[in-house]
Amino acid sequence: MEYFGHIISSGILIGILISAPMGPIGMLVIQRTLNKGRRPALFTGVGAALSDLTYSLLTGLGLSFVTDFILAKQMLLQIVGSVVLIAFAFYLFKKNPTLALKKPDEVTTTYWKDFATGFLFTFANPLILFFIIGLFARFNFLLPEFRYYHYILGYASIFGGALLWWWLITYFINKARAHFNVRSLWIFNRIISAILLIMALVGLYKGIGGYLSL
Repeated sequence: MEYFGHIISSGILIGILISAPMGPIGMLVIQRTLNKGRRPALFTGVGAALSDLTYSLLTGLGLSFVTDFILAKQMLLQIVGSVVLIAFAFYLFKKNPTLALKKPDEVTTTYWKDFATGFLFTFANPLILFFIIGLFARFNFLLPEFRYYHYILGYASIFGGALLWWWLITYFINKARAHFNVRSLWIFNRIISAILLIMALVGLYKGIGGYLSL
């Protein structure tokens, strides 16, 4: 019982810190909250949280052959992820913002698609492994005296922390949703698409540069 408080608090903090950097997935969740409503955005966050949990498991369980393979292919993963992100940025740029003014339950949604894009966009960034290793070390998350149930509780806490972050983000952004009209959504869509495009082009440049230097 003495470790439970440490494990839960550390796991939640790690989950939040992994999710908090406002990269492409954060932009995507904000955009979907405003355009499609909170639930599709939350499913996107669940996909991202599951991807973070996957990388945390690979790191913590010492599956070196898997992590080595992912890190060896990180440039290729970055290129593929950047290409997908570029395509999505162009799709978002051309999207009709008037559809976003419908109530969320009036908009046709496919939650599996939201979940899948959240997972894939996050999983396409294997460099998060280094961030997770640093966080595990900082919070003494993996100790030799831990038993299997400590690990189960710890990884569940990481997942819970990530979900908490996306729940809070979608909650507060959804509160601001009512203040957006057609023009503001049109402008916001284009700002987000431009940010995503810049991120994707930088990632593509780094990925191709790294791949050619191998």
